[in-house]
Amino acid sequence: MGSPHPTILVTGGAGYIGSHAVLALKAAGYDVIVLDNLVYGHRELVESVLQVELVVGDTNDRALLNALFAQRPIAAVLHFAAYAYVGESVLAPAKYYRNNVVGTLTLLEAMQAAGVSALVFSSTCATYGEPSVVPIPEDHPQAPINPYGRSKWMVEQILNDFAEAYGLRSVQFRYFNAAGADPQGRLGEDHDPETHLMPLLLLTALGKRESVSLFGTDYPTADGTCIRDYIHVSDLAMAHVLGLEYLLAGGKTMAVNLGNGHGFSVREVIEMARQVTQRPITVIESARRPGDPPVLVGSSDKARQVLGWQPQYSDLQTIIEHAWQWHQKRHA
Repeated sequence: MGSPHPTILVTGGAGYIGSHAVLALKAAGYDVIVLDNLVYGHRELVESVLQVELVVGDTNDRALLNALFAQRPIAAVLHFAAYAYVGESVLAPAKYYRNNVVGTLTLLEAMQAAGVSALVFSSTCATYGEPSVVPIPEDHPQAPINPYGRSKWMVEQILNDFAEAYGLRSVQFRYFNAAGADPQGRLGEDHDPETHLMPLLLLTALGKRESVSLFGTDYPTADGTCIRDYIHVSDLAMAHVLGLEYLLAGGKTMAVNLGNGHGFSVREVIEMARQVTQRPITVIESARRPGDPPVLVGSSDKARQVLGWQPQYSDLQTIIEHAWQWHQKRHA
């Protein structure tokens, strides 16, 4: 008989990426506890779809964290809980540093006190700032240009220091653009406010919005619009299971990009959304947004080589089809 799988704490597990990671963990045989303050998370998805224990609370609540680690045999943490609106971070940096940095520090101190030494962290390609090389490798200089990116960069520094001083090991996943939905239609993207291109296009196709703004048509790219690296959320979730297993097997702290390794332009995404939905989607062309690099594409070589990660859904059509299936169900 093999030993039973350990219990994993997933912070932010009621959110978009976190909930897909919980599904992947369950499929791999892990027991899961979700900690979520439900500011953006969805209680009903945890209870009806994920069917795991939900603890409603905050990573800034040290007493709650102490109790959780004391009462449960938690072997590792997947840490998704964070605010992630770039524009809001510029207007409300205090909120972002308090939640994303101080909340993570509080979690790490509680882990350290409880002897839990493995953490998979949601970082972001925003830590790179304006890339000088594309596709971006992990050793590209980090120069984030907004408080959201800086908050994630700071946590990476803290994690590196904790590894050195306390032996708390982490995999820091720098995501590119998470997109799509669970292929079986159980989960998907549902933010309020919604700022991501794909769901905005699909909500417009459903008649829930009048139009979508296209920011910038004069970029130095083939069709003048920004190019982004879209990665299917289920592939992203699978990478977290692999990152967890790497740490549980004694792996050292490292940063790893999660992207497709190739990008799609905003116009390509719009056209594919029209094709998949077979609906009209009104697009309004507007000026560039400050701080939007023309091309953001990540090298995923390290994830493939070190973790054995193999994305299953890397074509744009499949990503949008899965998202469309979810949006139709969610907004029926």
